Amino acid sequence: MSRVANNPIVLPDNVEITITSELVSAKGPLGALSQALTGDVAISKQDSILTFKALKQSKHSKAMSGTVRSLVQNMVQGVSSGFEKKLTLIGVGYKAQVQGSKINLDLGFSHPVSHSLPEGVTAQTPTPTEIVLKSNNKQMIGQVAAEIRAYRPPEPYKGKGVRYSDEHVVIKEAKKQ
Repeated sequence: MSRVANNPIVLPDNVEITITSELVSAKGPLGALSQALTGDVAISKQDSILTFKALKQSKHSKAMSGTVRSLVQNMVQGVSSGFEKKLTLIGVGYKAQVQGSKINLDLGFSHPVSHSLPEGVTAQTPTPTEIVLKSNNKQMIGQVAAEIRAYRPPEPYKGKGVRYSDEHVVIKEAKKQ
């Protein structure tokens, strides 16, 4: 059984939640998000507390109750405080530059790489080797960060490439003769 669904969500003062039979919508200072629901989970709201319960006793219904609770928690956090991902470029000559809704990357290829950002994701480059992505949608910001990292993932011998700022790359030892 999912223990995640047993934890209630306490809503901040600046977030409004609207619950219908097939949709949950959150509205806050950083925008509005919505999530489709399955028929396996019941959501109840009392004052500023949301509780989740599986409607059926099936394994799928119990698992979905925890999943829906996590998705709604991410929506609430997204519209109230937002999410942020930091990427670091490691390598000689690797740099990034933001121009409008595009990130221009020099990653050691013979050509520059231009990655366009979807609606709702913003980027900043405090230094040429750092990228800071911000959004209210956790899934979207994770996808954008993964796409940027996929251009040049960190290699295991020197550690060069694009990595998350909190990622640890294990460096292999080179062959010795």
